[in-house]
Amino acid sequence: MTSPIKKIELIPAIDIIDGKCVRLSKGDYYTKKIYNENPLEVALEFEQHGIQRLHLVDLDGAKAGRIINHRVLETIASKTGLTIDFGGGLKSTNDLKIAFESGAQMVTGGSIAVKNPEEFSAWIEQYGPEKIILGSDVKDQNIAISGWLETSDLDIFEFLGDYQSKGVTKTICTDISKDGMLAGPSIQLYKEILARFPELYLIASGGVSHMRDIEALQEAGVPAVIFGKAIYEGKISLKELEKMLG
Repeated sequence: MTSPIKKIELIPAIDIIDGKCVRLSKGDYYTKKIYNENPLEVALEFEQHGIQRLHLVDLDGAKAGRIINHRVLETIASKTGLTIDFGGGLKSTNDLKIAFESGAQMVTGGSIAVKNPEEFSAWIEQYGPEKIILGSDVKDQNIAISGWLETSDLDIFEFLGDYQSKGVTKTICTDISKDGMLAGPSIQLYKEILARFPELYLIASGGVSHMRDIEALQEAGVPAVIFGKAIYEGKISLKELEKMLG
């Protein structure tokens, strides 16, 4: 008897530039498209349709290397009941403090995990793996950093293995070549990651273009998925998400 497929966790994303809800294609800031001047409106709409979790990204912060849009985080955290994980520009313990004080329940660190592994490991130690998510943004199987403006020579599998041994239990894995392109997620990559690291809570990100993509990820055993552009472009409706959450 086959075990039932576990329901995938649905995590919409709000990316922030200048306090506005935007999306990029392949992480390119020149492709910026504004979808809403008021991110709180977007977050409230998600919540009204049964969404419980939000991925909030400070794209200004990712570029500047320090937290910038913490006021947006504070507003959404104080006016919704959403569980928020926050990323973008978290480079110091002070940034982390600001994020948690502004209402984030979890933070995602990507560039810092590459450039300052001692600091990132200290965060895991201090706050625990439930609150610290490893951002593993990947381009041609190598880890990309600094808002995807740089590619390192770190292999994705070595990177994940190293951090799992340091206590990491959750990772957001984004295939940059897919992000914002509405061309389908990297299911093969995620299957390989799950095969090698079955204990990891893998959050797939990038490429989701319609509900069939989310269903395919669920069938592949991926625990959670982040998506953004598909909602903003009307490829996925909030009613469809509500039905899936049903």
